[in-house]
Amino acid sequence: MPGDTDEIVEALALKISKLRLFKDGAGKMNLSILQTGGSALVISQFTLAADTSRGNRPGFSRAAKPEEAKRLYEHFASALSRLDIPTQTGAFGAEMVVLLTNEGPMTIWLDTDLT
Repeated sequence: MPGDTDEIVEALALKISKLRLFKDGAGKMNLSILQTGGSALVISQFTLAADTSRGNRPGFSRAAKPEEAKRLYEHFASALSRLDIPTQTGAFGAEMVVLLTNEGPMTIWLDTDLT
């Protein structure tokens, strides 16, 4: 998003590395991606910044400009890798078919407003 910085990207990667999202032996969400030996697939998705508050066509003015978004996207993937999380990326800005298996009905939105 406009205003995102390298520092925000680094903080977000660190937060993700420590989030206890995975079940332990007792079935409780107590393990981080690092503790489970998991990996990350980083996919760009500017549509998450869509504004549908006016009219019937989504607006994307809340998304970062493509050049800056690509730089931050690559920086984020690199930051995860530096935290010892095996990381793969998609093709920035491309239409892709991503196949995955999601375990559990959970989606977590991480806000980059760290103030």
